[in-house]
Amino acid sequence: MTTIRMQDLRKSFGKYDVIKGVDLEIEAGEFMVFVGPSGCGKSTLLRLIAGLEDITSGTLAFDEKIVNSLTPSQRGIAMVFQSYALYPHMTVYDNMAFGLKLAKGSADDVKRRVHKAAEMLQITDYLDRLPKQLSGGQRQRVAIGRAIVRDPKVFLFDEPLSNLDAALRVATRLEIAKLHAKMHETTMIYVTHDQVEAMTLADRICVLRDGNVEQVGTPLELYEKPQSIFVAGFIGSPKMNFLTEQFADAYKTDILGVRPEHLEIKDKDGLWKGKLLLAENLGSESFLYIDIGAKEPLVVRQDGSAHQQPGELLCVAPVNNNIHRFDQSGRPAAN
Repeated sequence: MTTIRMQDLRKSFGKYDVIKGVDLEIEAGEFMVFVGPSGCGKSTLLRLIAGLEDITSGTLAFDEKIVNSLTPSQRGIAMVFQSYALYPHMTVYDNMAFGLKLAKGSADDVKRRVHKAAEMLQITDYLDRLPKQLSGGQRQRVAIGRAIVRDPKVFLFDEPLSNLDAALRVATRLEIAKLHAKMHETTMIYVTHDQVEAMTLADRICVLRDGNVEQVGTPLELYEKPQSIFVAGFIGSPKMNFLTEQFADAYKTDILGVRPEHLEIKDKDGLWKGKLLLAENLGSESFLYIDIGAKEPLVVRQDGSAHQQPGELLCVAPVNNNIHRFDQSGRPAAN
């Protein structure tokens, strides 16, 4: 099991600072997910951990051993990328065994490792096939299997599901969760812009913003106690509603935050009133977009299908006063 520590880690490309002093500890055996918008530095940070990019300054340590100058092969890591990067002329078995054969592993050991990984990922039946004979999800599992056979101390994922369709993303996400349970002694770091992946897979999430760590915590900690408007708006779908001016004044704060699922439609005496602009019916749930006179429509989540019609006047109120207060800087306001 490997603990990873970063102290004032920085990466610059010329005059452009991408990683701006990250301090972070990833516990041994933990599944850590890096999330953030495009360009926030999450993939660059992963590549620094992998050794695929040189560190400009700061220290990166695996179990107290500084690895700044070590090559990727010396770090005991394995990485899975967005693209499957499989050799098209090789069978699944040969793709998974290739790295072990290069390392001069014995034939029996190679066979044992490949079959163990294939069984773990339920791809044993595909070992004799070529990549072109597999679906996207199966190819990604082969790519994951190729990393597993190396028995890494640290497993790195760089948006591995981004090239899959919605159904395959769900299925492969489940496989990765099962993999984490089976490889509980392996430290895993996963990069994604998909908050659903982050919320369902992570032991802890590190939210990155413009090369800095915005907040680190369990999925529920980030969801229930965001330490900035940025985190509050990034974690949760649809994002949190933010209200200012008279709406916030009523709660004695600069910015009022309310999640769509913490709002309810009232028959009368709602805190806010407005016209329904749009109702999105998704079957199991629906989202109502209501113009209450704020800068943006108020989004309300309801169970089941919406029976309200566009143009209808609705009354809305927070459920059990479940709100978030933020000051002008975007940080939690003092109660």
